[in-house]
This record gives sequence, C-alpha cells and structure tokens, in this order.
Amino acid sequence: MLIKRKSIEKEESSRPASKPDTAPAKARKPKYAPVTLSEQDGVRYLHFGTEWVQGAMRIRKPNWPELEYAQQMMAWMLWLEQPRRIAQLGLGTAALTKFCHATFPDAQVTAVELNPSVIAICETMFKLPPNDDRLRVLEMDAQDYVNDPANANTLDALQVDLYDATARGPVLDTPEFYRSCNACLTEDGVMTVNLFGDHPSYARNLKAMKFAFAQVICLPRVHDGNVVAIAFKRQRALDPAALAARAAQIAADTKLPAKSWVKGITTQ
Repeated sequence: MLIKRKSIEKEESSRPASKPDTAPAKARKPKYAPVTLSEQDGVRYLHFGTEWVQGAMRIRKPNWPELEYAQQMMAWMLWLEQPRRIAQLGLGTAALTKFCHATFPDAQVTAVELNPSVIAICETMFKLPPNDDRLRVLEMDAQDYVNDPANANTLDALQVDLYDATARGPVLDTPEFYRSCNACLTEDGVMTVNLFGDHPSYARNLKAMKFAFAQVICLPRVHDGNVVAIAFKRQRALDPAALAARAAQIAADTKLPAKSWVKGITTQ
C-alpha cells in the first residue's frame, strides 16, 4: 500500500458569499472530509475519503506506533527520560497518544483534536482508552490550546502533527504559532513536528521554528516525504556517545528504532 503522509487537521469550508451590511454574518462551522477506513495485512488505516493515510494501527499491537515517522516523533526520548506532561496536537489514530499513555505511567498525556469524528473513530476503531486521571483528549483548536496561559511552562514534550485533509502542509505554521508552542514547554522541553520534505511548506516551517526555538534539527526523510523536526527550548549538546547510550536503552525498553535516530542526527 502506498503510504502517504499523515494529514489530520480540519478542511476549512469555502469563504461565505458577501452579505449586505444590514445582515450580521453568522459563524460558520468547519466542514470536515469524510472519515474512512481500510485494512491490509493486519493493519488498519485512517483516511479522509482519499488515498492519503491519516494514521495506522497494527490490529494485534494497538499501542504500537506502526508508521516509521510516528516512531520518529518519539525522538524527544533521547533527551527526556521521565517526562511529566506530554501533549499531542492532532490525534490521527491516537498512535502517539496511546504509546505515551502506556509507556510513561507517571506522565499526564493530553491530545488535542478539532474534528469530533476523529475522536469518535479512535475510540471505536483504534482502541483509544477513555479519559482518566492521566489521559485527556480535548476537542479544540490546537492554536487555542497553545495560546492558553494555563498551559505555559507545563509540557516536557510536545508532538505536533497538524495537516489539512488535502495534505497541503501543516495548517498551523507561523512563527507566532511556534512561539506559542515554545511557551508551553518547560525549560528542558522538546517539540517534535511532522513535516513534508517535498512541499514548499517545509522550508517555511523550519524558518518559523528556528525563529521561535533555540535549536532545531531534522531526522532523515521517511515514507513518501515525511521529515520529523526536533525543536529545543534551550540549546542541547549532541554528544554522539551519550545519544548512542540513551538510544540503546530506549531500544531495549520499548523496541523503538532509536539507534537509527542517533545515526540520522550525528551524520548530518
């Protein structure tokens, strides 16, 4: 099956026709593409009515991040061993949310998703557990979440995967958005972002992140163009020996291919 990049944000409705000044404009609700499913070789895929894959779950391993780019989104683990608060912007199939919830039993995990149908399909078809004292799934706009003063300086790890249904690049990609993401992180916080290396949005997002963060690095491209960027609240040393040791521990504990992350970082 052709794996195209994950794309899980809203598809905005077309601009409303102009109205006379005497008629107040009515708020328009966003229109969402249809949520559809497919299965092949024991893997269930989420789509928005197109061939683009929005996320995947191996049915026999529901908490495992099946797609390679999703595994790379966990690369912040190279610097953070015991995160206390983790947030995911854009739910997809809840792969990262489920993995974090299962892997870090002492952490608070929050997922933010605008489309209520995505949340519902994750609960019914992708084994997303119900909210509890460690898990919150919020139906809200990611911009509103990062702009909320209550979330300032609270997150150790922030994972950002925000695309429209037509896979045209991240929906939120301005320097102001990434500054708000930075503000949500603790001093040692790390953000990972799913980008599309073959799209003009790639350079724009990297420029915006470098404006907002002290340091930004990228992992090698995977799948059909996915590139995971890693952004640091403060400058970090990229010591190959220390990273290799930490990667070996991650691989032993979780089976994630962390050694390949280090190779991708240190050979740039």
